[in-house]
Amino acid sequence: MSLDDLLDRDAVGIASAFRAGEASASEIAEAALARIEERNPWLNAFTDVTAERARARAAALDAARARGEALPPLAAAPVAAKNLFDLAGIVTRAGSRINRDQRPATADATAVARLEAAGGVTLGALNMGEYAYDFTGENAHDGPSRNPRNTLRMTGGSSGGSGGAVAGGLAAIALGSDTNGSIRVPSAFCGTFGLKPTYGRLSRAGAFPFVASLDHVGPLARSVRDLAACYDALLGPDPADPACTRRAAEPIGQGFEEGIEELRIARLGGWFAQHRMEESDRALDMVAGALGATARATMPKAELARGAAFLITMAEAAELHQSRLRARAADFDPAVRDRLIAGSLLPAAWVQAAQRFRRWFAAEVEELFHYHDILLAPSTPMPAPMIGTQEVTLDGVTMPLRPNIGLYTQPISFIGLPVAAVPVWPSTALPMGVQVIAPAWREDLALRVARALEASGMAWAPVASLED
Repeated sequence: MSLDDLLDRDAVGIASAFRAGEASASEIAEAALARIEERNPWLNAFTDVTAERARARAAALDAARARGEALPPLAAAPVAAKNLFDLAGIVTRAGSRINRDQRPATADATAVARLEAAGGVTLGALNMGEYAYDFTGENAHDGPSRNPRNTLRMTGGSSGGSGGAVAGGLAAIALGSDTNGSIRVPSAFCGTFGLKPTYGRLSRAGAFPFVASLDHVGPLARSVRDLAACYDALLGPDPADPACTRRAAEPIGQGFEEGIEELRIARLGGWFAQHRMEESDRALDMVAGALGATARATMPKAELARGAAFLITMAEAAELHQSRLRARAADFDPAVRDRLIAGSLLPAAWVQAAQRFRRWFAAEVEELFHYHDILLAPSTPMPAPMIGTQEVTLDGVTMPLRPNIGLYTQPISFIGLPVAAVPVWPSTALPMGVQVIAPAWREDLALRVARALEASGMAWAPVASLED
């Protein structure tokens, strides 16, 4: 097997090949760096490549293997992180121009450190929307990340470089963040698996914030077993993140391979069946059919949840960036700047009402899980649009594209539920995403259903050919 073929495996597969002596970690790292050099000019997924760091980490893994030491589960797997995660020695851009004037990070973010402890070889930092306030993957300073399925199309955002790196074969696992959909949207547009864990499950320490009460971190990957392995690596309390739970959590291990026969699975209607394109319907039909999910459920007032999520996002983000707006307004992407200014003008009573509604909505959805174990919904209303698209027509209504990409993701992250995002292919050209939504703290259930879809051949995430 060639190194090029090896790089197209998932992270667990690459680690298995390393342990079996099919290739050294240094050979894998060099091949991955060469692929980045070749493909990144087309994809614009990486903003920073940490070649010497990767070589040093690979050499250490080779030495450990030579000594006969036990090797970690993801040993030698090429990984990368959205550029809002601190990487020691690299300036944490968070997609912005302003942050580039800061000093390089002196330590890795918790998630990066834990992924490396599990054997990952970090290749660098990934493109993203400015300050994560983005659904498209278009960055005004670094240029748009490009979709490996069709480089004229969006990756989705704000973890656009993460989606592009995984789908394009530049990294086996990429760390992303999700506030209103920023893992699930790139997963859908680029055709990867993704995991948005329960709010507070994984540490965000060392990740530049966007909206503290909504921010999650998690992986994008080529397989469900990679999601499970990464999730297990990132688990654990962290006093550096006050929101990170101390709630006991069992690693997923091989639990994602368990059957789903006893699970009560329903597809969401109502809001989640409106404002969509045909491909969205077809993707959900395919997934529900593969799972034998005939039950239907309605998430009450999901449209209000989306509106409340917008209000909280605008208000918290505006407060976070007030000093930057005063000092360097001209250095923002104008679209991001305008959203932040609008957020600073919101009446406090509106934001308080949104938070009160949030508590009500969470209780209502918790009640829904008394009758269902898993809920299914589309990830996006449409497949990946062309870069630069400003408007979209959904159900015969023309509307702004950017804010409406997250129609179906925002009500879910609003109350912090865990979601496995699965890629399905209703046509041969572009993937669509489906959200597998579980009750709070039950990532294991979401991953079991995602694995069942993967095992059936319904969901899969091949590395894209840039010749397609």
